[in-house]
Amino acid sequence: MAREFLLEQGVAADDLTACEVALAEGANNAVQYAGATGQSHPVVLEILCGPEEVEIRVEDRTPGFDWPDRVSLPDDTAEHGRGLYLIRSLMDEATYLRGQETNCLVLRRGRRVPVSRAGAAAPDPRELARRFAEDERIIRDMAEELSSCYESLSAIFRYGAEQGRALGIDDFARRLLGDLLRVTGADWYLFRMFDAESSTLRVFESSASSSDLPPLPVPEEAPEEAPAEVRAAVGRRDCWIDAEHRASDSDPLLRVQSGSCCMIHPVALGETLVGTLAVGRSGADRRLTAAAMNIVQTLGDFLAIQIVNSRFQEERLRNLLVARELEIARHVQRSLLPASISQPQGMELVGYCESAREVGGDLYDVIPLDNDGVLMVVSDVMGKGLPAAMFALMLRSLVRASRALGDQPGRLLHQVNDLLQEELSRVDMFVTAQLVFVDPRRRRLVVANAGHCPFLFCPEPGAAVEVISPEGMPIGVLPDVDFHEVRVSFGPGACCLVYTDGLTEARDPAGEMFGQERLRDWLSRSAGGGGGAEEMKQRLVGCLQGFQKDQALRDDQTFLILRG
Repeated sequence: MAREFLLEQGVAADDLTACEVALAEGANNAVQYAGATGQSHPVVLEILCGPEEVEIRVEDRTPGFDWPDRVSLPDDTAEHGRGLYLIRSLMDEATYLRGQETNCLVLRRGRRVPVSRAGAAAPDPRELARRFAEDERIIRDMAEELSSCYESLSAIFRYGAEQGRALGIDDFARRLLGDLLRVTGADWYLFRMFDAESSTLRVFESSASSSDLPPLPVPEEAPEEAPAEVRAAVGRRDCWIDAEHRASDSDPLLRVQSGSCCMIHPVALGETLVGTLAVGRSGADRRLTAAAMNIVQTLGDFLAIQIVNSRFQEERLRNLLVARELEIARHVQRSLLPASISQPQGMELVGYCESAREVGGDLYDVIPLDNDGVLMVVSDVMGKGLPAAMFALMLRSLVRASRALGDQPGRLLHQVNDLLQEELSRVDMFVTAQLVFVDPRRRRLVVANAGHCPFLFCPEPGAAVEVISPEGMPIGVLPDVDFHEVRVSFGPGACCLVYTDGLTEARDPAGEMFGQERLRDWLSRSAGGGGGAEEMKQRLVGCLQGFQKDQALRDDQTFLILRG
């Protein structure tokens, strides 16, 4: 509408174009920077067209700004300022009036061919040539910037589609970096990957000879004399090496391509540093253009996203494989528990085992012996996870292989300690265990302990619970260790508990431990409360779960209950 109005007033083509461009810049600013209240009000435009001059007023409701005394063409790398320069170049006079609620941009331009002076002399050709050259340069810069945006977007779409077909992230990165030279018009690049373990930047790929470049340590703070790549990585900001930004004589980039202008971009995603990307042109005065820098930043950030995503996918796949292996190990370990427990004549025996993780170091076993007796075994390997589970399995195998000594649990522990001591000490681990030989013919128990929790024994309903702990060191601490035995009469109505420290060290939400006193009180009440061994097991499990509430297990929980 403004253009049509000016045409109707007979404004010449040059004046019309200048007014249209300046008006577009002013109106765009009025729309772009309108605040929350300003967005609900229109942008008011007034055009006063006289025979000698055109005046344009653009009224806005933005926070406003201070019009600079001098408007110059901004640097190629600047993102703002070209609009003001255009307005000032195209108009004879430009004023910005700030008010409390509204502001007004006033633009004036003299009419070069006034309607009242038809046939007047043509404008100065030199002035027209100057203005044309300036307009051509501005249009060329804008076209280059638009072209860089197109190149960046098309590269992202192309590489995003091709990544799934690439052999891996390494090949993907090399292809993208190789194409970066063509897109930016650069002569060389150097991409370093950040090694978090050693906190160094290591050469990953380079278009120049850089195989002899050493890793660069990345400190928490980088001084000004530090290499440009280190300063970019630490400060997470772009750095340059050119005529204005000199590098130290020891900077490795000077060995890659001496006499170059280069930009160093930190390749990062959020707080995760991936590496640094240096891109340069040969020649001391051949800086990358603003458009080329934009491409380096865009593709560098895109590369960071792809590398971090690839690492995440690899880690996720590894975790899935480990989880699957642990699941298999859990099934294997559970299968090692007795499918059915041999019941000593005139007695009831039950067992329970719950691991804090997929696999654990707790294990119980009930081994039938030739003399109608059984051997009760409860062990706890220091630590958790697969290493503990492996030693628990080794202990079970050795005890079962030595069942001939089942009625002599002290000698059996001595033999197992001699066999495992070297392997356990080599990895700084040990095993606690308690072995109880149940002799139903003599109604007697023989107890041996290897640094394990005390044996809890209630001789008859209502009696006090006895704490029995024969002397013996944990398996694997020292070679040639003797393990003492304690013999206990086990009459009708008697009850005993063999357990691991996962019971006494269970915690409630407030952090208080279950403790041995609570366990002794529970055994005393349960022994006199009637019910069989299976019922006692369910009551103990319920008691522990009620104490822990919804707390996750911190340690494996294992026990055996024998009731006469």
